[in-house]
Amino acid sequence: MHLDVVDLRAFYYRTKLGRSAQSALQAALTDLLPEARGLTLAGFGFAPPILRPFVGDAARIISLMPGQQGVMPWPAGAANVSVLVEETSWPLDAASVDRLIVAHGLETCESPGALLDEIWRVLTPGGRAIFIVPNRSGIWARRDATPFGVGRPYSFGQLEKLLDDHRFRPERHGAALYAPPSHRRLLLQTAPVLERLGRRFDPRFFAGVLLVEASKEIYARPRPPGAKITVPGPLDVLEGLTKPKPEPVSGRSPRARGSRCRALGARPLTLL
Repeated sequence: MHLDVVDLRAFYYRTKLGRSAQSALQAALTDLLPEARGLTLAGFGFAPPILRPFVGDAARIISLMPGQQGVMPWPAGAANVSVLVEETSWPLDAASVDRLIVAHGLETCESPGALLDEIWRVLTPGGRAIFIVPNRSGIWARRDATPFGVGRPYSFGQLEKLLDDHRFRPERHGAALYAPPSHRRLLLQTAPVLERLGRRFDPRFFAGVLLVEASKEIYARPRPPGAKITVPGPLDVLEGLTKPKPEPVSGRSPRARGSRCRALGARPLTLL
């Protein structure tokens, strides 16, 4: 299930809870990506609120928004870099993106495997992707009033398994949204303090959002220990050349075969 771009924009830009979440997510992202100078940076899903600190820093930046969600122009007051795309087929060249941020994209995707294959395609050999997903054990995933209560929440183990199955190597973890998803003024005012305190605890139970940075695997994986290696011998490789196939034996009698030889103009073999 996808949220509409109008609802996402209203949450992040028109509510105090959304602006508080935006600030917390930006802080968690910059811990994993301190700067993007000279990089080609892309976001998929609804990433503009989180990508804002990198505008003007990255060499190139683009926001990819799936057709099921809708698109909005971004950034405000500058040349538009947002584009509406097919969810698993993007108008980008292979190996053209250095860093990719996925927010409100993986948990709502109808084909997560196909999406990860497309992400793998557009990343450069040294490229990395940062996935931001709702924590299945967190409070935010249980509140339908926020964008993180929609879609498929993940645990660290579930997300890492999914990434590993699609040629990504999980590298680093992060978390955010330790404050409860409440519009009450007191909780919103104390949200920055709760974010700092929450980092001292296990994010698997207290954080509303999990972040996983994964690198693109471009080499074949090593063979598991104990696996047998079968190497064909030289004669096996040339089997079709060194071992002629015997002629199939027919059911006709020797006399019939001799008659066939005479019909073809060949002398039958005489036994001495």
